[in-house]
Amino acid sequence: MPTASLRFEAQFQAAGYSGIVGMDEAGRGAWAGPVVAAAVALGAHLLKARRQLSGLRDSKMMTAAAREELAKQIQELSRAFGIGSASAGEVDGCGLLPATRMAMARALAALRERGVGMRVDCLLVDSFVLPEERQLLQVSLLKGDQRSLSIAAASVLAKTWRDAWMVQQAERFPQYGFSQHKGYGTPQHRAALERYGPCALHRLSYQPIRALRS
Repeated sequence: MPTASLRFEAQFQAAGYSGIVGMDEAGRGAWAGPVVAAAVALGAHLLKARRQLSGLRDSKMMTAAAREELAKQIQELSRAFGIGSASAGEVDGCGLLPATRMAMARALAALRERGVGMRVDCLLVDSFVLPEERQLLQVSLLKGDQRSLSIAAASVLAKTWRDAWMVQQAERFPQYGFSQHKGYGTPQHRAALERYGPCALHRLSYQPIRALRS
């Protein structure tokens, strides 16, 4: 599979935008755990970044080992990056879409904190917009993690961070198999839910969990 494109980054860089940030999320479809978002600013040397991040694309199309290796490189090469999350309780409390935007806003805030002096002026987002960031140019790209290197980088950071977090939680809740399925709906996960019921990490508003509790 080819490395994701720089078409949009190059287009907006040529138009005078200097703080171009890609954003994506992981975990929206999971039954347990947080929604996690990442924001990545690759910086001005886009072609160099693409060469060094060869093979970077939609995280779902990559092996776990490839994601882990590229996640390290993204953190080393990027001008700035940030991770944000919204808990299962927040997903239940305000709904999946608002919780996803909340995670993205937190990721962007973390990037701004890391990138001292960096002015963010363009967001490339996978199928989302952030209403509270109206002052920025926002480009919502369908399948953006396949079309933009910056979004693909955010996709990998969000996925690897969330997977690592779920593996840690497997030590607290070993009966659910979180280290294998990362909270997604698998036969193993469903069987554990039927036997033990939900834990503090489960999204009680999700239909499969509601059905098991009714």
